[in-house]
Amino acid sequence: MSTKMSFTAAGDMLVQRRLPRNYPGFDEIAAEIAKGDMRFFNLETTLHNYESYGSQYNGGSYLCAPPETLDDARRFGFNITSFANNHTLDFSYGGVEKTLEHLRKAGFPSSGVGLNMEQASAPAYLDCDKGRVALIATTSSFNPAAMAGNASHSIIGRPGVNGLRFNTTYYIDAAHADALKEIASLTNINAPREVIRAEGYLPPLPENVMEFDTLSFELSDKIGKKTSVHPGDMARIERSIYEASLQADYIVVSIHGHEMKADVKREGAEFLEEFARGCIDRGAHAVVGHGPHVIRAVEIYKGCPIFYSLGDFVLQNENIPRQPADYFELYKLPSDATMHDLFKARDAGFTRGLQTKREAFETFIPYWEMENGKLTKLTFLAVELGFGLPRSRSGWPAPAKDSSILEQLAELSAPFGLKLEITGNRAEAILP
Repeated sequence: MSTKMSFTAAGDMLVQRRLPRNYPGFDEIAAEIAKGDMRFFNLETTLHNYESYGSQYNGGSYLCAPPETLDDARRFGFNITSFANNHTLDFSYGGVEKTLEHLRKAGFPSSGVGLNMEQASAPAYLDCDKGRVALIATTSSFNPAAMAGNASHSIIGRPGVNGLRFNTTYYIDAAHADALKEIASLTNINAPREVIRAEGYLPPLPENVMEFDTLSFELSDKIGKKTSVHPGDMARIERSIYEASLQADYIVVSIHGHEMKADVKREGAEFLEEFARGCIDRGAHAVVGHGPHVIRAVEIYKGCPIFYSLGDFVLQNENIPRQPADYFELYKLPSDATMHDLFKARDAGFTRGLQTKREAFETFIPYWEMENGKLTKLTFLAVELGFGLPRSRSGWPAPAKDSSILEQLAELSAPFGLKLEITGNRAEAILP
């Protein structure tokens, strides 16, 4: 018997306050989300009432929303989520535990974060009327200390994220290699590692590779860099896909990744493409990306959709009510300064940051249908978040007024072979 199911998804819900009861555009957005059997969003915040202390590091700022915002997510129509991203450990392990607790109480299945690596990497299952869907979530943008840890026979595991690391190879020609070697010699930047390597605690370097502190450079005719997926992390996620294939009709992978090829946010790093296609090769049916606060291309790979970034679904980056002392000190402010003072300092008098970038307020909601594991329909609704409105009213999603967002999406996706038929703020993919 064939299994037909439908899906909707949204990007980062960077939410810091409650949803108005019925703001302009809400009904249309909720109706679009409701089309899917599985309705996913990325929760880019922690959920608690500030019972936990801030970590020594954060994902750019310390995010914490009232637990009741999950009621608002439910009003939008969402039924599954992940909070595996660069903000997961903003409020340390206590923040992780509280967020997991509130998600359980609200009845939201979630993947990508757990009290140990086994939990963080496990699929979350959603039982729908038409079938069962598995969600496997990971993040490539995280502080190394945020990685969940496995339990041993004598020590419990460590809370954290199902992290996806990546390897970076820098390519350099002979002339620049000589200059780098000279700088390293003058500064002794490589001395500690050279001593450790001489003692046998680091492997010898290949003949065509040189180091500059912890960076590795490979001699080449061309200068540049290339990223590739960490094989151990890929193997762990592959195991989760294999496990989910027994239990679910469809498998969706969520990846939170900020990384860029060069300095263009809308072009993701090579390893993100390698990862997404690798997940489809291993049995996933869709990959939903988010993280860079802008939209990225859409690709149909082996009959399955890959959304490289859905952008932001809610953006309240300057509605944060509290921050730890560390964050005030970072901007050379006393810890009892106002949040107004803090944001003014961080954003250079409100002249920089996400709030000044129109593209951070532009997104889309994809709706897709699958049958027998293959895509049969894919449509898009362009969405805008109120760029230029006062902070009290901006950041909430509403249908876009024209086709400009979808025209940008078509341009981004053209190199991946995707063509769109655009009509106003809606579009449909021309399937192969």
